[in-house]
Amino acid sequence: MSAASDLASAATEPSAPASPERRKAPTPASVGATHGQVRRRSLARILAPVVVFALVLGLWTYASDHLIDPGSRFLLPPPLTVLKVGVLDSHNLGEILSALWTTTRVALTGLVISMIVGVALGILMSQARWVEYSVYPYAVALQTIPILAVVPLFGFWFGFDFQSRVIVCVLVPLFPIITNTLFGMKSVEPGLHDLFSLYAANRFKRLLFLQLPAALPAILTGFRISAGLAVIGAIIADFFFRQGDPGIGRLIDVYRQNLQTEQLLTCLLMSSLVGLVLFWGLDLLETRIVRRRNPR
Repeated sequence: MSAASDLASAATEPSAPASPERRKAPTPASVGATHGQVRRRSLARILAPVVVFALVLGLWTYASDHLIDPGSRFLLPPPLTVLKVGVLDSHNLGEILSALWTTTRVALTGLVISMIVGVALGILMSQARWVEYSVYPYAVALQTIPILAVVPLFGFWFGFDFQSRVIVCVLVPLFPIITNTLFGMKSVEPGLHDLFSLYAANRFKRLLFLQLPAALPAILTGFRISAGLAVIGAIIADFFFRQGDPGIGRLIDVYRQNLQTEQLLTCLLMSSLVGLVLFWGLDLLETRIVRRRNPR
């Protein structure tokens, strides 16, 4: 076996227990109890948000029917009215889904680019202190600048079409990816660094077999955080850049001006659903990677 393979297995495999002779074989009862706990946890993860969603719908219906004056009920229509007008009406649904697809394309494109750029910057900053000292302050400054104040400038510089929307989508979720990648790269145990030094591993092997595998959970966490931010960035860009296919942000603005609250609420709920799907997809990816790395 090569030295690189030895280093990779030493960095990824869990350490052996101190007293292996004391380890007992699992009994059928313990295995059944473990499977029962897993089933209960899975059921709880499904039922808990469903219960909260039902409570929110109940409070929403009660507020619309009993707390708001009938003449002002158009400001907060009940859920059934929103369902009939925003979802069951084929014309409204087609218009919303078309705009939602445009926003989703912008969000996905910006998210993928921000993942590549953010991970690359995080790796560079972890490998050279002068890069971290030079770049990280500007990454922090980028996070503190109000994005609404910068978006019009992008329109002046790059136009008001798809390209400018993607640039906004790259900038909004970029900072969490950079910070999580840098944190993960620096979180390697010193003992593992000593082990790689003992094997005389060069910087590339140390990065490939030690730092990147150790940083993977933190990087995936940054991806999950940035998924929702990418959708927000796409909606913000839709408000300002009105050339090309209309996105969900432009529809929200139109429905707001026309007091079409049912369609407006449908847009908000569907854009939230896009963010949730991206979050859940990345969460599932993280879970599978962690399970493959730690099968026990």
